Amino acid sequence: MAKLTFYGGTGTVTGANFLLTIENCKILVDCGLVQGHKFAENLNRSEFLYNPAEIDYLLVTHSHIDHIGRIPKLVKDGFKGKILSTPETKEIAELLFSDTVKILENEARHEGILPLYELADIAPTLVLWDTVPYHTIKELQDGVSVNFKDAGHILGSAMIELSRNGHKMVFTGDLGNSPSILLKDTEEIIDANYIVMESVYGDRNHGPKDERTNKLKQVIQDVIKNKRTLIIPAFSLERSQMIIYEMNELFESGEIKQQIPVFLDSPLAIKITSIYKKYTEDFNDQVRADIKSGDDIFNFPKLKFIVQGGESHMIAKVPNPKIIIAGSGMSVGGRVILHEKHYVSNPNAEILFVGYQAVGSLGRQLQDGAKEVEIFGEKKDVRAKIESISGYSSHKDSDHLVEFIEKAAEAEKLKKVFCVMGEPKSSMFLVQKLRDNLGVDAVYPSFKQEVEIEL
Repeated sequence: MAKLTFYGGTGTVTGANFLLTIENCKILVDCGLVQGHKFAENLNRSEFLYNPAEIDYLLVTHSHIDHIGRIPKLVKDGFKGKILSTPETKEIAELLFSDTVKILENEARHEGILPLYELADIAPTLVLWDTVPYHTIKELQDGVSVNFKDAGHILGSAMIELSRNGHKMVFTGDLGNSPSILLKDTEEIIDANYIVMESVYGDRNHGPKDERTNKLKQVIQDVIKNKRTLIIPAFSLERSQMIIYEMNELFESGEIKQQIPVFLDSPLAIKITSIYKKYTEDFNDQVRADIKSGDDIFNFPKLKFIVQGGESHMIAKVPNPKIIIAGSGMSVGGRVILHEKHYVSNPNAEILFVGYQAVGSLGRQLQDGAKEVEIFGEKKDVRAKIESISGYSSHKDSDHLVEFIEKAAEAEKLKKVFCVMGEPKSSMFLVQKLRDNLGVDAVYPSFKQEVEIEL
């Protein structure tokens, strides 16, 4: 038998952290930041509820901060085991850690406290980090083996399949909204006994994917017609690349006839885009065909990459119409907040959300229709037009989460599904849906809950 303990990702979308104990082997899956109205909530400063020095392995599903953001703290607090992920995930994580340190330092300075961790804590973390390509079985200890399968969520994202004594357990991480604009489809899981799965959109579905592109096209055309500024808060990882690819298609195909300035105002997104260009084998057939035909899928006329802060401030002087794509995606850090502060009270501006907005975040406040928001301590009336497109989510929606489990249940080996990484109403809705529609034993675990599994 083995013991699974939920130390994060329960009752919230962020802060993934699960501990699996198998005899003398302790395996941690993900170690992410808890996020909300701040980039890093104070809860992240709490001591780990296990001894980091006793953990043998940390397995990482993907490189979003809510899955990797506390790893340097884990190492700082005594972890000396082995970190494993796909090569893509490690390469992106190295960039994200450096960026995260800056944001943590800014938040700590604002609050008059020490940062969660510093740049000096990153190198020791990377020394412990090894990579395993997709579909390469690696033996751990006590008869446990691990296999990383493509989750189709972001570049390098993986479902972690642990096997022992003929039993299998899968941690899905975040599951991709397949078919993706860029990536291959999420792989099927057909013989797992236990699944710990995300449930971000467990209680709702995305709009049709053709409507997603059509709405983006309409928003841009409206911005051109009315000579507006369009601000798109976008995650530097995956969402920025998806939006740039979509705009490349719209402008180069002539569907949008007038070229206007588009600024990717995110040094991090620019660096991550260069990593995407290295791993073209992860892209779907259509994107690989585009690349083979000679198309630079992340570039088009009037697209400008903004690296220096001075250049970022100069964007305000560029005449409308124009588009600014900047991080962070939930408006809890990064350059987009400066643009939102400048434009949120401007009726000739528009803010377009293309991803999930965590409860308490500035993005969620704007999305929920707030008439006034506080940005850097300053009250701002909301006069800009606020729009959202849900179809760009990199997460499976409710129906497709059910389909994923339906496939997994066909072999009649599935014993239990744990729904995590969602707001309570979302997770509990999915639990009930899996029970009612599929007859699957699905549960909504609580924080620190321990369960025994056969592995």
